[in-house]
Amino acid sequence: MVNKDDNGSNFTGEKLEVTITSLEMFERPSNLMLNSPHGHKTSLIRAYDPTVSFYRYLYNTVGAPWLWWERRTMSDEDLAKVIKNQDVEVYVLYFDGVPAGYAELDRREHPVIDLAYLGLIPEFVGCKLGPYLLSSMIDIAWSYEPKRLTVNTCTLDHPKALGVYQKCGFSVYDQSSKLIDDPRLNSVSSFKTEG
Repeated sequence: MVNKDDNGSNFTGEKLEVTITSLEMFERPSNLMLNSPHGHKTSLIRAYDPTVSFYRYLYNTVGAPWLWWERRTMSDEDLAKVIKNQDVEVYVLYFDGVPAGYAELDRREHPVIDLAYLGLIPEFVGCKLGPYLLSSMIDIAWSYEPKRLTVNTCTLDHPKALGVYQKCGFSVYDQSSKLIDDPRLNSVSSFKTEG
């Protein structure tokens, strides 16, 4: 028996069917939204040497509704090696002085730059901050003059994610489906659920 979860993904007991869409762009788009819809109430600040605990707060809080699990299962030591690498940049979006979301650029494969993570804390979803954060990250990535900027999304992400990426200038170059272990069943992941 195949069921649908809250995000519309198929699942069969302990497995989830996930469709991953990979996107790319080869030049800086001209239609970026670089002014926050909330003016001076927002700021985007790079975390130059993020602590593992602060990064986990961002990743877990932003990713919980979308079942982000990969970084949850990494040891602190392995995670620190990634986020403290000089070619990995973590940016935090603040709204009224509190974290509202974050994004991560991975420049380790330059001249290809990957927008590895991007998302909002649940209370800020729907406030029109997503396109602003995405546009800002695209602008920062192109300041490094890459040959290609990549990102991926999947059926577990916000339903509007794919459309927003495309509206900001990304084009789909690959799509695949796979079965993953349901991260909600892994005690290491410990997802909070509303209810």
